[in-house]
Amino acid sequence: MKKLNDLYPGVGTDIVIKGIKINSKEVEEGDLFVCTMGVTADRHDFIDDAIKHGASAILVSKDIRDERVPIIKVPDTNRELPYLCQKFYDYPDKNMVMIGVTGTDGKTSTTTIVQSLIGTDICGYIGTNGRSCAKFTGDNPNTTPDAHNLYMYLDEFVKAGCKYTAMEASSEAFFRNRLVATTYDISAITNITSEHLNIHGSFENYVQCKLQLFKTTKKDGYSILNKDDPYYETVRNACVANVLTYGKDPSNDLQIVNFTIYPTHTDITLKYKDKEYSFKSPLLGDFNVYNLSCAFLICLALGQKMEDLIERVQNVKISGRLEMLNTNTPYYVMVDYAHTPNGISKLLNFVHTLDINRSIVVIGQAGERDYLKRPKVGNTVVENASYAIFTYEDPRSEDPANICEDIIKELKETHNNYEIVIDRREAIQKAVDMAGPKDIVLILGKGNETYEKLKTETIYFNDIEEAYQAVANRKIKEGS
Repeated sequence: MKKLNDLYPGVGTDIVIKGIKINSKEVEEGDLFVCTMGVTADRHDFIDDAIKHGASAILVSKDIRDERVPIIKVPDTNRELPYLCQKFYDYPDKNMVMIGVTGTDGKTSTTTIVQSLIGTDICGYIGTNGRSCAKFTGDNPNTTPDAHNLYMYLDEFVKAGCKYTAMEASSEAFFRNRLVATTYDISAITNITSEHLNIHGSFENYVQCKLQLFKTTKKDGYSILNKDDPYYETVRNACVANVLTYGKDPSNDLQIVNFTIYPTHTDITLKYKDKEYSFKSPLLGDFNVYNLSCAFLICLALGQKMEDLIERVQNVKISGRLEMLNTNTPYYVMVDYAHTPNGISKLLNFVHTLDINRSIVVIGQAGERDYLKRPKVGNTVVENASYAIFTYEDPRSEDPANICEDIIKELKETHNNYEIVIDRREAIQKAVDMAGPKDIVLILGKGNETYEKLKTETIYFNDIEEAYQAVANRKIKEGS
């Protein structure tokens, strides 16, 4: 809690602010309501509702007259919000080592690996899989939360005894000014491919938003770069901190010497400071060799020893990422978060190095998101998988059937190895039912997420649970 006068000197000296909210429906007695400009809503329109719910003060960027509560005007409420929240929660980001990871694919895996290597007792995680540390777990409405949630989460970590936070720093978060007040001790990037053009307008804008992470890294900190990525030089030129690189060339600080992928593990040899280290990783796929290398270099920059990291990596598990389910069936079922053309292509290329027959993919595309990506996803799936079942995935206000039509619009004359099953539960069941011996069912797009965002509500839905239920249903039908 803070007095309003502590946040804005000279305003409401004795008024106590208990929290900060940007959704009027979530306002409680004593909250400061911030009228940010949302994607589809101007929250200045909800001042009456916020006051009815108990708001003690209102932060605005328009000329608003109201005698009921103090009104504080700032030039830009969206940009002001992070600085306000940072101050309200006593600068929790200054009391921890802040690690930010960006990239089109691999952010969740890399930050999860970092947290696991450092230890959940002293390192918090914020990203697509929610927020967590050893003492608690919770949901997270965005990959990178709005500032009022972000700083509340960071404050929770500080109070839980965390010394580090590993968080996903999305391009959208920079675009929407959620991270303007945050500086990072360590920044890292996995890769850059086309994504979120509906938000950024162009690929160039998308890249520029990602570069913000490296411009807001402390000069005495470290930026960890993938030298094998085509945009390495672009990112390198934006860095203000010390740069460390990973990749296959011997010139890298951490060299990927070689690796061999097996169905259950990956044998990896890395070179660091002229010494080679060979070990087994439980993570599968060449992309996870890169994610692991990025995470290793982050931890090495923090002063950890390579030998300790290799020992700890044996216990790393990334829920919903290349997660092979224990179904006890002659066919395989895997759940993964892959949802971009690049991520899907890499995943399917890896899967087809395994001893399998057919690959059957269940996938959709999110509503109110990058519609230009939809046909690219459709092409990528049918060209790299044996069979595809397209379905809904967080359709929001869009008609799921229209989204699926967008996915297949370039396929109708060229491919026939696909179908549309709108209902995701039915699509998963269909894929499981058609799997033969040594076939693999891949349920992609949502990983271990626990929701589906529909037009009028958000419902509970988890691909892993649905897959297990589909397998159980098939066993009942077959009498096994």
